[in-house]
Amino acid sequence: MTATQVQHRDSNVQEIASRIFESHRITRADQSIFMRSLLSKSTLTHEEETIINKVFEELKRGVLRVVD
Repeated sequence: MTATQVQHRDSNVQEIASRIFESHRITRADQSIFMRSLLSKSTLTHEEETIINKVFEELKRGVLRVVD
């Protein structure tokens, strides 16, 4: 994976997470994207993994609401 691809993916994870934290809502599609990302840990940066884990932690705590 090139540096540009990693940078683009990082910004996608950050953009999705920012939208989720602003609205306090997560779509099933967002959940699926993050779950697939976590399952392919070898391609995640430490920052991406931290962001995704924070989203799932907030979801478990009930801070985020799942919407379709």
